[in-house]
Amino acid sequence: MTTVTGLPRYATFAAVLAAAGLPIYIHAPKFYVDSYGVTLAQLSVALFLLRLIDLVQDPLLGRLAEITRQQRGPMVLGAGVIMAGAMLMLFAVPPMLPPVWWFALSLAALFSAFSFLTICFYAQGVAKAGAAPNGHVRLASWRETGSLIGVCIAAALPSILANTGAPFLWYAILFAAAAAVALLSMEPEWSPRGAAPTSNGLRVVLSDATARRLLLIALVNATPVAVTSTLFLFFVADRLGAPGQEGPLLLLFFLSAAVAVPVWGRLATRLGARRTLMVAMVLAIVTFAFALPLGTGDVWLFAGICIGSGAAVGADLSLLPALFARRMQMIAPTAADGFGLWSFVNKATLAVAAIALFPILDIAGFRPGEQNAPAALWSITILYAGVPLALKALALILIARTGPEMDT
Repeated sequence: MTTVTGLPRYATFAAVLAAAGLPIYIHAPKFYVDSYGVTLAQLSVALFLLRLIDLVQDPLLGRLAEITRQQRGPMVLGAGVIMAGAMLMLFAVPPMLPPVWWFALSLAALFSAFSFLTICFYAQGVAKAGAAPNGHVRLASWRETGSLIGVCIAAALPSILANTGAPFLWYAILFAAAAAVALLSMEPEWSPRGAAPTSNGLRVVLSDATARRLLLIALVNATPVAVTSTLFLFFVADRLGAPGQEGPLLLLFFLSAAVAVPVWGRLATRLGARRTLMVAMVLAIVTFAFALPLGTGDVWLFAGICIGSGAAVGADLSLLPALFARRMQMIAPTAADGFGLWSFVNKATLAVAAIALFPILDIAGFRPGEQNAPAALWSITILYAGVPLALKALALILIARTGPEMDT
């Protein structure tokens, strides 16, 4: 029986990529405020523009990954060097421009390289996993477990390095070293696999009804994560009245997701990826329902919700990409254009959340860190738990109406 080999390489590479993603949105702004006096208003404008660039460039990066497929090894190496260099530039090199411009330039290079590497990484896995039974699920389980471990390590590392006197300098150095190890480890994997490109760019993906359905499901299903990620700190500090508990609860969420990924993978080999994903969506709906009545002091109850919702996200991160990868194997085996669209859809949810949520809270009278009226606190509860519950229910209906042939 054909098996998928080299999975630890994929997990290691995924961990390094993940460390360059979400944790940097958490660490970098505070570092530049504390170290260089950049204002929150300046950072808000810079981050909004960076997210906008990051969003619109993904289909173009997918096209670039497709047309340079035969040179993927050198292209990945170049992007990896840019990513590591940008991390050093961000944290280890004193700004050579006004700090907010240095911040924006560093992050633009970092996230462009990160996006290109992510698209190449996911596309390369399509042909690798396609020949083995349940190959896409197995590869996704290793990859997303590695990603979540990378997120947890990257989130905790500055605190671990606090006694060094320059935690973010060492963070950047360790990241660059880890990136070098990951690039060397993955080097044998970048040779062209599968058939030569036969698709006409994005057209073949967008003209396929099943691919469009999966992209729609990804959009609807990822939006709850974008909403809760955007509001998490405010919900804990203001709705639960537990400032200072955000970090441990966030780590609990990610650890729960990491632990759950291999469990969902094993269940998917028995039930199929589609049905297993439906089970995870039901779990998410239940956890959001339990979050609705929470109020001041309900930290331990919310910890249980973090465990349940984190476990459900583990299935989202591993099984939905596996279903999409299997479809790409059928219609566009080189897959880079498809995963450029996939990345675009997932990032669009973050942009929508950033644009829509805060004005709604402002209209409702919610003021972070202040004494809020019950109606204002209820508004954050509805946005944090009620809206994701409804969206998860819609995603469940959409995937239930997708044919059982999508099971892997």
